[in-house]
Amino acid sequence: MLSDLDIAQKAEISHIKHIASKIDIHEDDLEYYGKYKAKLPLHLIDEQKIKKSKLILVTAINPTPAGEGKTTVSIGLNEGLNKIGKKSIVVLREPSLGPVFGIKGGAAGGGYSQVIPMEDINLHFTGDFSAIEKANNLLAALIDNNLQNKQNNLNIDPRTIKWKRVMDMNDRALRQIIIGIGGTTNGIPREDGFNITPASEVMAILCMSKDIDDLKVRLGNIFVGFTFDKKAIYARDLKAQGAMALLLKDAIKPNLVQTLEGNPAILHGGPFANIAQGTNTILATKMGMSLGDFVVTEAGFGADLGAEKFMNIKCGYAGIAPNAIVLVATIRALRHHGGAKKEEYNTPSMERVIKGFQNLEKHIENCKKFGITPVVAINNFPTDSDEEVDYVQLHCAKLNVKAVVSHGFAKGGEGTKELAQAVLEVIESGKNNFKPLYDWSLSVEDKINRIATEIYGADGVEYSSKAHTQLKMITDLGYDKLPICMAKTQKSLSDKETVIGRPKGFTINVREFEFAAGAGFIIPILGDMMRMPGLPAVPASEHMDIDNNGKIVGLS
Repeated sequence: MLSDLDIAQKAEISHIKHIASKIDIHEDDLEYYGKYKAKLPLHLIDEQKIKKSKLILVTAINPTPAGEGKTTVSIGLNEGLNKIGKKSIVVLREPSLGPVFGIKGGAAGGGYSQVIPMEDINLHFTGDFSAIEKANNLLAALIDNNLQNKQNNLNIDPRTIKWKRVMDMNDRALRQIIIGIGGTTNGIPREDGFNITPASEVMAILCMSKDIDDLKVRLGNIFVGFTFDKKAIYARDLKAQGAMALLLKDAIKPNLVQTLEGNPAILHGGPFANIAQGTNTILATKMGMSLGDFVVTEAGFGADLGAEKFMNIKCGYAGIAPNAIVLVATIRALRHHGGAKKEEYNTPSMERVIKGFQNLEKHIENCKKFGITPVVAINNFPTDSDEEVDYVQLHCAKLNVKAVVSHGFAKGGEGTKELAQAVLEVIESGKNNFKPLYDWSLSVEDKINRIATEIYGADGVEYSSKAHTQLKMITDLGYDKLPICMAKTQKSLSDKETVIGRPKGFTINVREFEFAAGAGFIIPILGDMMRMPGLPAVPASEHMDIDNNGKIVGLS
């Protein structure tokens, strides 16, 4: 059986100008990054065309550690829609090097549902993450320089500084560090730390911005800390926003690549859904909707995270709404939620699938809370038994939901035509009527409670004393009317990653708060969530290499 990388390397790849011509982009509008990648200018976004385009959101049940194939299904569905004659574009996030070298080994789809050039996409791509990292760390350097400098000193209290440095790598040793040691010329000693680049507020701001002017305003609104006399300090007080935007002048433009079947694909932005908003940029989504009649996009991790944030945060800021939701499930994940151990994921078990179905059922209920009845995509694995698949389809039907087996991994667009048709039928029925879960004007506690009780199924919410203090600060600063971006484990509907299935009788625990004044949301941090992941015992990087001819092995 060929690996994802083998398939990608054997694929016939077209010059990006030919891909652009399929969606009526003139080659003079392309900013080339070699022959197979290009940046798209923002003037191609057309608000009138956006109103006519249909938006399809792909999400999933709570995943196993390897994930349930949302990206694979998204790409496959896009291929299927094009196969049945629809002008469809898939719009995705860019992969982070942290998971690529950590547990995933790659994040450009899988099998015969991939975006290419796969190696480039997984490794640096067009440099967007690097630009975000540099902009973030420029602000960090300006903060510490201001502490050191007797002229133009803003009187910042180092103990209150919230801004952290970032790096696009899983490195737990950098979560909490001491900087400025070694003498007076090396800065002011203080506690600091690193987040992973997808958790940077600069990443979130890039994903929320509508143009360069908006980007600069949002960058200027980044909260830094307080002065010794309790005055709030922002990035604009350090005159940082112009230089930060300068570093992002190319990163703000969406990236055009292609699928294995030669269909256009747009990749842009890459926030994680467990510690950030988990969706691609507003600009990329609007670019896709300007150029295609259908846009397939995905939101990270389970629907309790990425999809909830897509609908409550992104849709609100962008003024868009999904016309359909595809909810990805795997028989393997249902076995997992039914109690199977990792070594048993590929062993058929009706008992475990029946028990694990409760997780899928809860996510179906949650989609309906937003006014949308989802289509369930059963992402096919060779170890799926007919009996298990039949059970899922039958019990989805009892919930008035169609469940379709997706064979995109093995067959590409040919294997997803049935799924594409099912999604079209839902859109054409006109029965979906999107509505957000909560009004942003509610109190922070009410918004969090709505998410915790209705989406997670919790009985209530408890706050630490630290969280209470931080919430008062957020309210005093006037940010309490922002939407909520929960930082929570992706492995469970609860805030405890070991609690599988559909938990009941539990409480959500808010450990602390952060807020992103520039991006425009409040971040309750639940349970043991970290914003800088660590590597697993056996990192995926151990299996990667390159030879003298530039051939890469080990990406997947």
